[in-house]
Parts: sequence; C-alpha cells; structure tokens
Amino acid sequence: MDGIHSRLTDQMDEFTFGVPVRSTRTAPGTTDIPGRGTNSGIIPLDVRIDEYNNLYGTFGNTSIITESFFRDFETEYKYAIARAVYDVSDALKLSAQASISDSDAWQSGNRIVSNIYGIETTYDPTVDIVYPTISSPTSFTDPTLFRDPSLGFFLQQERDRVESYRAVLDYNLVDTTQSSFAIKLGGSWVSSVKNRIAQDGSSIARGITLPNGGTAGANPANVFAYMDPFVQFGELANGGNAGYPSNFATFSRSFVMDPLQANESNRAAERQLNATYEAEELVKSLFLETNFMVLLGDRELRGNAGIRYSDTKTIIDNFTNVGGTFTPNHTEGGYENFLPSLSLAFDLTPDLLFRGAVGKTVTRGALNDIAGSIVVPNIFGNSVTVGNPDLRPQIATSYDAALEWYFAPGALVSVGVFKKDIVDRPTAITSEIPFAQAGLDASYFSCAAFGGSTNTCTLEQINALTNGNPTIRRTIVVNSAKLSLTGLELAYQQNFTFLPAPFDGFGITSSFTLIDQNQEGNDNYNFVLTNGDVIALQSVPEYTYSITGFYEKGPFALRGSYNYRAKTGGAQINTGNDEINFFAPQGYLDATVSYALNDFVEFRVDARNITNENVFNFFENPQDPNNRTHRDNSFYNGTTIAVGIRGRF
Repeated sequence: MDGIHSRLTDQMDEFTFGVPVRSTRTAPGTTDIPGRGTNSGIIPLDVRIDEYNNLYGTFGNTSIITESFFRDFETEYKYAIARAVYDVSDALKLSAQASISDSDAWQSGNRIVSNIYGIETTYDPTVDIVYPTISSPTSFTDPTLFRDPSLGFFLQQERDRVESYRAVLDYNLVDTTQSSFAIKLGGSWVSSVKNRIAQDGSSIARGITLPNGGTAGANPANVFAYMDPFVQFGELANGGNAGYPSNFATFSRSFVMDPLQANESNRAAERQLNATYEAEELVKSLFLETNFMVLLGDRELRGNAGIRYSDTKTIIDNFTNVGGTFTPNHTEGGYENFLPSLSLAFDLTPDLLFRGAVGKTVTRGALNDIAGSIVVPNIFGNSVTVGNPDLRPQIATSYDAALEWYFAPGALVSVGVFKKDIVDRPTAITSEIPFAQAGLDASYFSCAAFGGSTNTCTLEQINALTNGNPTIRRTIVVNSAKLSLTGLELAYQQNFTFLPAPFDGFGITSSFTLIDQNQEGNDNYNFVLTNGDVIALQSVPEYTYSITGFYEKGPFALRGSYNYRAKTGGAQINTGNDEINFFAPQGYLDATVSYALNDFVEFRVDARNITNENVFNFFENPQDPNNRTHRDNSFYNGTTIAVGIRGRF
C-alpha cells in the first residue's frame, strides 16, 4: 500500500503596460471629429515605415493602459493505492490493484486596469525589437493622471477525482533456454470526474467602501490615492534602450486583497453558469497480451502482441444558453476502440539489433475541451473559449523500425524510421464570429474589449464602438482530418571509458529527428492564400536535435544539454493579409551539477535556459518577393536555477 498527501500554494504578480492601437474613426452618435475627443482614434504625427512594412513613430490622442494582476493558486492532492499478487502456481500469477486520487484546487485572478487618455506617444521598435522605445511627454508614474479604474476579479475551483481498479492474470506456458511463451489477460475500470465552478466578484468589490471613503465604482479618484508611482517589484530592465519604460504606476497586492477584498468578493459571488460543470469519463477495458521468444538459428527473436478493447462513456452536466438564459443541460456520449499492437526484436549479430513495431493508440479529449460551455478568459479582451461536446478521441496508428549497433560497452549508434497516421487530432481553432452568436450578455465584457473605456459595457455601447457590427474571437477545439507524420531518427551515445583516469567519466548522448508532415481533408493545417494557393503548415518541428555531454565519477556528476527545435506553424485561418504566423525556432541550454555526500544524501543544482533564449512568433507573407518577416510577442523567460537536497532512507 502506498499513499501521498501534498499541498501546493503559489502566487504570481504581473504588471502590464501598453499603448492600445485603435480605429481612427469617430464612434457613431458622437459629435467629435476624427482626432479629437475621447471617442476618436489615434493621430499620426510623425510616422515612418520600417523594413518590414510596420508603422512606427509619434502618435497623438493615444491612451496608456496599465494592469496590476494578482494570481493565487492552491492545490491539495491525495492519492492511495493498494496492490496484491497471488501465486496460484509456479506458472500462474494473479495480480490486482485499486487506487483513488483526489485533487482539490482553486485559483483566483484579480486585476485592476486604469488609463491615461489623450496623450502623445512615441513608439520605435528599430532600436530594439524586444525593448522598443515607448515614450511620452506625459509621466507614466504620476497616479493623478490615471482615470477609469476597472476591476476584473474571478475565482475558479476545480476538483478532480479518479477511481481505478485493475486485475491481471499472467500465465507462463513455456519457459526454456530455447523458447518462451506467456499470456497476460486483464481488465480495468477507471472513472474520472471533474467538477468546475467559476465566480466573479468584480461587482461586489466595486461597491465596497474604501478606507478613505467612497467606492471603486462611485469614487474612482479615491482609488488612485492607493496607486504607487512605481512597479511593485522594482525598476524593469530596459535591454540597453533608455526609451523603454522602466517604471510606471501600479497597484499593490495588499490594496487589491485587503481594501477591495478581492477573494472574499469572489467567494460571495453567484456561480457563473457559463463556466460551471461536472463531467465524468468512464473507461472499461479488456486486454490480451502474449510475450514470446524463439531461436532462429542461434539468434533470438523476441516480441509481444496483443489487443485492447476499451469502452468509453462521457456524462456531462453543464449549462447552455437558451434564449439568453443559462439552463441545466445533461449530455451523454461514448465510443468503443479496438487497439492492436505488435513489437519484435531480433539479434542480427551479437552487437546488431533490429526492432520493429506497429500499433494503434487512443488519446481522449480533455474534459475541459468537451464540457466547458462559454468561458470568458479576460473581460478586457473580446474573446471566448467554447466547449465541444462532439469532440472525438484522437486515434493514431504507428509503424516503427530501427537498427541498433552496440559497438562498445555503454555505446550505441541507431537509425530508425517511423510513420504515424493520426485521425481526429484535437485542434484549437480561433475565428471571428458575430457577437450575438457568442451567447453571452454584454455585461460579461469591459468596453475596452471593443476599443472603449475599461468600464463594464452594454450592448448599445458595444454597437456604438463597432459601428453596429460587433464581432468576437471564438476558440473551440475541433477534430482535424488525417495527419500523417513520416520521420527519421538518428542517435549516438557513448561512455568514454577508454580514456585514462580521471577522464574516463566523460560521455555523450545525442539524437536527431527529421519529420515530414502531410495533412489531408480539412484545412486546419493548411493556409489558403487570397490567390487560392495552399501552404501546408508544419504543426510539429520539421527537425529537432539534442546533444548532452556528461561527466560522472565517484560522488560527482556534471551534465549539460542543448535541445533545439525548428519553427512550427499552428492551425490558423487567413484573415486576408496573407501573413502566416510561425513559432520561431528555439534552442535551450540546461545543466545539472550534483554531489553525493554519501549513499543517502545528494546535493544538486539545476540550471534551465542558461542563455535566456529569446522566444517569439513571427509573420511571413509567401507572396512577398523579399520574404520580409516581422515579430510578435517577443520576450524572455529568464534563467531558472534550483538548488536542492535529495535524501532516501
């Protein structure tokens, strides 16, 4: 019997600063002319176009938007398992196990957003693409200049409970030096239940009386008395560009959590029925497996073959929008799978081994993607995620073959080929739909999501901000058609034991994978240009490689690894500009140093992303003869260093 009980708590504070780019047209129903008033857009004052056809320079009538965002996470996890084995005879063995796990988690995200309106701003990415110049004659650190504080609070509770039972009968029919044959027969029953509840305490918090009087909803000026003229965790690095804002006014965690009572307000709020559900996935399986060995001449042929039958049932209880009202909804579904497999290994020579395998696997969709109704990730963004009750499981048929040469002790050179045919791969598709089709009331959003202020919106305001044609970005996970991956794998590893001491502790492992992707059927992984040409996108890297050098001698060990992957292009739809969004190639350097003090205690230091890799997306237009690209979402994750002690007893 084994058991685990753990509790994880975490906090994350995030401070955002930006200049929103909006339409230059005046909103309907106003008397302001373009370039004047709070309802009109930016004014180009001194603008240029860079080598990638991007507009930059100095603009008038812009706004500054800042966000102070505080997240809290807590997870309590309990797990217990009991296992038993009974030897019926020397050749027959019965084993069984039962396990149960319970994960009770909650997370909150509490943000306060504020603005400076109608100022002049200079934006220049040519100095540094990651740290661009964003400057203004107006101070970014003066709290008295900010207006319209808007609260976006939420609390999400999620409980996952998994109950599992499994029994296996092992029978060794033949077991000699010349041959062996064994049968494994078993079955399992697994129930996975997910409960999710969402609450939004923003409106409650807006009505709480502040210590200096008034409320966030009625006296916004009093709110800014609590704003600090700096970023809470200190001045930001500017990458060597003095024009990059190193400080701006923010709110503290203590203000949001105490006077505004963020989490207390969330817990007191009504459930958000659009993001509340219970889902159960029940999987019953039977399997038969054979393991065998025979001699062909004086060489061993080893293998196993089997088949698994699985019956999967889903039971969903959530809320759907009917006539503008969320009402209880009960849905049941299910499917069956037969999953055969075969793998072989044959000793061509004492040092040369051939492996081959074929098999079918099923990957079930995430319950969140199936059961979620209509979720608003951020009230300040015009986007929703929608569950898909018709999402089918992914089925993959794999073929693998490899030659492995063990040319020295602890040394290997191998070459392998593979083919994977994947059907119904789950793919997140984002598209613009009319706001009316979203199935949500306008009060779920801030006007900032549609180019207005940060206050809560009405449908009339949304229509005014969008010239009567409001749209929203909807993300839904759907099944793609057949995806075929054909690949080549090369690997080399060796312990350099042939070197004189102390250098005999060195060694190396490395691998290289090349993949060709072919998408059939729908266009989820094909980008259709406006001229009708189809560009096949590589949703997995075309090639990856890794190389690891290590030294292990006595109690000391040192390991360094470099892992690289080529660019990829995820599922996307052409919005009319013929620009394809790619994830840039990335390479990461990691290292580990450890020292075993004795047989029971080890000291360890792990360093990840040592070179602080620049991560970004970029856009390419295949019809541009110069193949010019421009970046988006360029940032640094930073280097992570973990120091720890491992022990055993």
